[in-house]
Amino acid sequence: MKEKAEKLNGKDLINIGIYSAIYFVIVFAVALLGFIPIFMPLLTVLVPILGGIPFMLFLTKVKKAGMVFIMTLIMGIMMQLTGMSYYALIVGLFSGTVSELILKKGNYRSTQCAVLTSGVFSIWVWGNFIPLFTNIDKYFSTRQSFGQEYIDTLTSLMPTWMCPVLFVSCFVCGVIGGLIGRSVLKKHFVKAGIA
Repeated sequence: MKEKAEKLNGKDLINIGIYSAIYFVIVFAVALLGFIPIFMPLLTVLVPILGGIPFMLFLTKVKKAGMVFIMTLIMGIMMQLTGMSYYALIVGLFSGTVSELILKKGNYRSTQCAVLTSGVFSIWVWGNFIPLFTNIDKYFSTRQSFGQEYIDTLTSLMPTWMCPVLFVSCFVCGVIGGLIGRSVLKKHFVKAGIA
């Protein structure tokens, strides 16, 4: 009976779908700022922080293994469908797995683990930037309509050393987003029995 209760059910899948949709709307809205070159690296700040509130609310619904992992995969697939590379999906496999392990270690009831999970989960965003450092010509081959000035400006903003900076930014800002989310949603955390 216990084993059956630990399996994902229809309500769990609905929660994953709802919160993935909310999170993706935030990602999409923030990504529109990427049309201004200076905002492109700031996506690793804005998405994890603004997405922290709905993500932390989602964690109050997570009591079973696999829910965060599925959400991470959905984000990676959505990135591919909207013209980004497959790297977000690959990075999501890693960040989703580690997020699940962190939540499980806290028995799905630790606020500290939930905040740390927000940071690790947010690393999937970094996957979208990998092509800028590994194959920039291919990346811009599908973005010629942005104009040469945009391409030159963004290239100057993304030297190789920015790759690890963006990685760390996703994690740190994900933790900040988690802390903000925890503060805003304190009542929900108490109700969900997360201490």
